[in-house]
Amino acid sequence: MIKHLKTKEELLQGYEVLKELRTHLTEETFFAMYEKMKREGYEIHACYDSEEVMAVTGIIPLTNYYDGYHIYVYDLVTASHARSNGYGEKLLSHIEMLAKEKGCQNVTLSSGIQRKDAHRFYEEKMQYDKTSFVFKKEL
Repeated sequence: MIKHLKTKEELLQGYEVLKELRTHLTEETFFAMYEKMKREGYEIHACYDSEEVMAVTGIIPLTNYYDGYHIYVYDLVTASHARSNGYGEKLLSHIEMLAKEKGCQNVTLSSGIQRKDAHRFYEEKMQYDKTSFVFKKEL
């Protein structure tokens, strides 16, 4: 089952998986940032197996000159004990379906250069194209 997480209890379950990717987050910073991001359109969706969250994704609909109207995937992570069982594929396929329903032109994401397994998943399993590099400067 895939579900848009909304309640504090649901979000806390999602946080437990998300923190495997976003290791700098505490529960407090997660909720504080989530409240700000939610006002901008950010949503968290989760793939469940029974009552347990196996994978989560954080998404936002955006419009820009190079991707048009699209869904941007900020976060996509499967619980370490549940990897390679198809949960990430189910969740990303769900996001693609949502994007089509909203009339989006594509789904876009970036992935850390060190995440080789994730890149293989996006390119080989999910048929995503590698189209750019992301640059960042700490201030």
